[in-house]
Amino acid sequence: MEKRAETMETMDKTISILGIAGSLRKDSFNKALLRVAVELVPERARLEVFDLDGIPLYNQDLDSQPPDRVKEFKKRIMAADAILIVTPEYNYSIPGVLKNAIDFASRPYGDNAWNGKPVAVMGASIGMLGTARAQYHLRQSFVFLNMYPINHPEVMVPFVEQKVDQNGRLTDDKTRNKIRELLVALIAWTKKIRSA
Repeated sequence: MEKRAETMETMDKTISILGIAGSLRKDSFNKALLRVAVELVPERARLEVFDLDGIPLYNQDLDSQPPDRVKEFKKRIMAADAILIVTPEYNYSIPGVLKNAIDFASRPYGDNAWNGKPVAVMGASIGMLGTARAQYHLRQSFVFLNMYPINHPEVMVPFVEQKVDQNGRLTDDKTRNKIRELLVALIAWTKKIRSA
C-alpha cells in the first residue's frame, strides 16, 4: 500500500523540463520553436529555458574547475526531470555551440549531468529536411550520454521561414500541434521511466 501511494505521488508530481536551443542567434527560428513549446506545455509540467550564450569553448583543462556558467548549466540539467533540445542543422550536423555545451555538461568523466535523462528533440531549417541529419547525429550522442530519447513524434520543420511571421512567432498550426504532441509524449515517457 505504501509503495502504491509513493508511485501515485511520483506520477502526480509536476514534470520539470529544461529547454535548450542550439543557436545563439537572436532571431533564431529554433528559438521561436522553443518559445512555442513554453506556450504549449501541458498542465502538470513546466518548461524552463537555458540560453547557451556565455558557455566558453570546451577545454579539458577546466574539468576540475569549470566556469560558473557551466556549473549553472549542469545544475539546471540535474534539477530537471526531462530535457528538450531544439537544434538547427549546420553542415549536415549539430551546431558547434550545442556540441560544446553537451561536452561541457558531460565532464569530467563520472560527472555526466545528462545521465539517465529522458530527452526529446525537434528542429527547424529553411531547407526541406527540417534538421533530420542533425537530429540523428544528436541521437548518436545520447547513446554515450546514457540519455533516453523518445522516438515519436519526430518534429522536423522544413521551410521554416514560411511558417514564422516578422515578429518571430510560429504561425503554422500543423507545426504547433506537432510540438504539443512531442511535449505530451515527453511527459508520458518521463513518467514511465520514473515509475520503472
